[in-house]
Amino acid sequence: MTATLDHPLVEAAHRLADDVLSPAAEAHDREGVTPEAIAAVKASGVLGANAPAAYGGSEAPAPVGREIAEVLAGACCSTFFVQAQHHTPVRTLVAGREAARERWLRQLSDGTVLAGVAFSHLRAYPRLPVRATRVPGGWRFDGRVPWYTGWGLNDLFVLGGATEDGEVVFAVADAVEQPGLTPTPPLQLAALTGARTVGLLLDGLVLPDDAVALHLPHERWATDDRPKNTNTNPAVFGVARAALALLDTSDDGEAKGTADDLRARLDAARRDAYALVDEVPPAERLDDRLAVKTRAYDLMRAATTAAVVAGGGRAFGLSHPAQRLAREGLFLVVQGQTAEVRTAHLRALRT
Repeated sequence: MTATLDHPLVEAAHRLADDVLSPAAEAHDREGVTPEAIAAVKASGVLGANAPAAYGGSEAPAPVGREIAEVLAGACCSTFFVQAQHHTPVRTLVAGREAARERWLRQLSDGTVLAGVAFSHLRAYPRLPVRATRVPGGWRFDGRVPWYTGWGLNDLFVLGGATEDGEVVFAVADAVEQPGLTPTPPLQLAALTGARTVGLLLDGLVLPDDAVALHLPHERWATDDRPKNTNTNPAVFGVARAALALLDTSDDGEAKGTADDLRARLDAARRDAYALVDEVPPAERLDDRLAVKTRAYDLMRAATTAAVVAGGGRAFGLSHPAQRLAREGLFLVVQGQTAEVRTAHLRALRT
């Protein structure tokens, strides 16, 4: 198995996983991530992993953030996915306007506040699922956010909207029902229903100018955004590793042998994926990134399927982690999927 990084935040993630998330994972999957689990996430320090030290964060190296993601995803993917949203608002505020940064970044960095995101719909441009319109003193948002994770758990979120003339606006809002913002009922999903995902109906939500973190041309934002989803999500390795750990506990020698074989191949894919992130400029070798991403998907699917096979009929009980990991793996296959990723994955499945 890949060696665990020696870092206080990685140790904190393991304690959080072992003491809080793993024991509750099946309950979270069926009934929803609890406020108590989120309180433990906030207290652990992991929310500040990539936040600047000047604002109370840890400013940890990228490999530390990836290891934390793997540990949390393998323990409880629903909780992982809720907290995963938080790191994008942190980066947005770091790069954004001073007023928004000074108002919110410290609370996000020290874990006092948990943030979500509502802007993946911007990838549908030139369609405008959420329209941003300039009004006196701020911006008005209208439309529908199809996917918002963490409702009832997040304190704030960053909302993105596009203008008629090709600009995008990102603003910070309170994650509560308010004039101009209404959540849909929770979405019932095949996996990660526990992450409390809803749609957001926007009908004249007005956010003031000092809530705006970024305002830039859509094409400039998209140029930076497009390469990101060609990289392999660390959660894929976390779920696969958790499935292999189940095989390790089996009394069946074939199960253990399968785990050993898959682990070696998974570690190789992990090294290749992270080398591309660490050593190659973000917009280069996209085909190689997509190739290792689909390879990692295949290995995750093999690992979770092996855990179900080894568990037999018992693995289909909702109290058994194998079936949960298999469903979480399917979720990760489509999470953050772009047309480019979908095309590459479908083509890879032909061979």
